[in-house]
Amino acid sequence: LEYRGYDSAGIATVSTRGLELVKRQGKLERLERALRVERPSGTTGLGHTRWATHGVPSDANAHPHLDCRRRIAVVHNGILENFTELKARLGRQGHRFRSQTDTELIAHLLEERYRGSLAASLRQVSRLLRGQYVIVAACADEPDLVVGIRQGPPLLVGAGKGENFLSSDIPALLPSTRRIQDLDDGMMAEIRPDGIRITDARGRRVPLKPQEITWSAAQAQKGDFETFMLKEIHEQPEALENTLTGRLDPAAFARELGLTSGRLKAFDRVHFVACGTAWHAALVGRHWMETVAGVPATAEIASEFRYADPILTKRSLVVAVTQSGETADTLAAVRLARERGAATLSICNVVGSSIPRASDGVLYTRAGPEIGVASTKAYTTQLMALMLLGTHLGRLRGRLPASRARHLLGQLRKSSEWVRRILSRPTDRALVAGLKRTRNVLFIGRHVNGATALEGALKLKEISYVHAEGYLGGELKHGPLAMIEKGLPVVAVLQDGPLFAKMLSHIQQVKARGGFIIAVASAGVRVPGADRILPIPAADPLLSPLLAIVPLQRFAYEMARARSRDIDHPRNLATSVTVE
Repeated sequence: LEYRGYDSAGIATVSTRGLELVKRQGKLERLERALRVERPSGTTGLGHTRWATHGVPSDANAHPHLDCRRRIAVVHNGILENFTELKARLGRQGHRFRSQTDTELIAHLLEERYRGSLAASLRQVSRLLRGQYVIVAACADEPDLVVGIRQGPPLLVGAGKGENFLSSDIPALLPSTRRIQDLDDGMMAEIRPDGIRITDARGRRVPLKPQEITWSAAQAQKGDFETFMLKEIHEQPEALENTLTGRLDPAAFARELGLTSGRLKAFDRVHFVACGTAWHAALVGRHWMETVAGVPATAEIASEFRYADPILTKRSLVVAVTQSGETADTLAAVRLARERGAATLSICNVVGSSIPRASDGVLYTRAGPEIGVASTKAYTTQLMALMLLGTHLGRLRGRLPASRARHLLGQLRKSSEWVRRILSRPTDRALVAGLKRTRNVLFIGRHVNGATALEGALKLKEISYVHAEGYLGGELKHGPLAMIEKGLPVVAVLQDGPLFAKMLSHIQQVKARGGFIIAVASAGVRVPGADRILPIPAADPLLSPLLAIVPLQRFAYEMARARSRDIDHPRNLATSVTVE
C-alpha cells in the first residue's frame, strides 16, 4: 500500500523457526532488497507501510513490532491516546522496548494476556486502548492464524480460495480476490487458510457477507503510464461515463439514492461535508444546490463541522463527499448528523466502505481505484454526481424547468468527450520550462470556479511543492494584490457569462503590477492581458468546473515532473486520511 503514504515498511512471517522479521526505513525497494537476502519463509504473515506518529522514521520504529519473547507480531494503523500511561506501566512491569512507537505497546500488552488464544487476548487488550486504531496480530504459537480488530480506520476481509486476507484498502486484495467485506467498528476477524470468523464488539458471531468488487486487478496497475496520477488523469472520460450510466431516468435515480421523494422534497437545507479535494467538489455542489435545486446549502470542512455545534433538524440533509469512504473526520460528521436527526447521503467511490454504510443513502461515483495521492478522477466524478443530485432535486421540487434540466443533462453527456478533447491537446512544455523554478503561484476564479482555483492550487502544491494559493477574484483587492510582483504566475479561471467581464478586470489589475497571466478559458475566446491560454471546450458556465480543472491537473503534473518530484508519493501525504 505504498500509495497510501509511508516512511518505512516491514514484514513478519510465522515459520517453523518462529517469527521472522524484516523491516527497513525508506522506500519499499529497500525492504525488497533485504527480503531477497534474508529470505523469510512461512505462509502466514503481516506487512505494513508506516506513516510516523510516535517516533522518527527508522528501521527500529518500522512495523511490525514484537513482544519481549518475540512470539507475537503486531501492525497498527491509528494513534493510541493513552500511550504515555500504558508505556509507563509496562516499563514498571519489566517490559523492554525496542522502539519509540505506540504500536509496540500493543505487542507487550498481548504478551501479558496471552493464554493460548490470540483472539481472546486482542479483545481484552482493545478494552485498554483509547483512540482510533486497527490492529492486526499473529503469534508463533498459532501459526495458521491472523487476527485483526477495528476501531476507526478501515479493515477489510478478503475471502479467497484456500487463503484469506486482511487489508486496509481494496487494491492490495485485487490480485487474489474480489470478494471483500469491510468490518464495522468493534468487529474482530480471525482468518485462517480455510476459514474466516467475524465477531462484533460483544463477541457474538457475525455472518460473513463479502461484496463482489467490480474493479479489476489491472485497474490498480500503472499499465503503460509512467505514474498512477497520469493514468488516472487520462481515465477521466471513461470514469465520467461510468458515473452517468443509468442515472438519467429520474425514477431509477431516486431508487438508487435510497431516500424517498417525499423526504427529499421536505429538506429545507443541505450541508455538504468533506475534506481536501472533496471539499472543493462540495463548494461547487453548494452553488449547484442553490442555483439548480433552489435549496439553501453550505459546504463545510468535516473536521470543523463536527466541532462547530451545527444546527441540524429532521429537515436537514447532510451530504458527505468522499473518495475512499473512510475519511475519519467525514465519517464522524455523518455520525453526528444522524445523532441529531438529520438525513445523510454519501457521494463515494468505494462500495461498502464505512461512510456509505453509516449513511441513509448513497450515490457511488464508479471512478474505479484511485491510487495516486493527488486526486483527479475522483474529483471530476464527484462533480458529475453532484450535478446529477442537483438536477434530480430541482425537478423533484419544481424548481428546475424541464427544458433547463434537459440542457444540463445533455451537457453532462458531452462532458466525457470534452475531457477527451482537452487531454488530446499537447501540453505546453515551454510554459512549464519557463516556470519550473518559480516559488509562488496564485490562482483566481469566481462563483463555481472559485473552487477550481482552490483545487488547481492544491494540485500544484501537493505534487510539485510549489507554494500556491487559490482565491476568489473579488478578493484580490482585499490582500492578495500585495503578493503581485513582476513575473509572478497568476492562473485565472474564466467562465462565459456575466462574470467573464469581472475576471477580465481582475486580470488587468494583475497585469498592471507585472503579473504573468495563465488563463483557462473557452477555446477561441479572446482574453486581453493573458500571456498563455489553456483552452477548454465551451460549456454551460455552471458546468465549466468539470472541464476547467483538467488542464490544471496536467499543469501541476508537468510542473512536478519538471522538478523531478515523486509524483505518486508526495511527501507527508496519504491517499486516504483514516485518522484525525
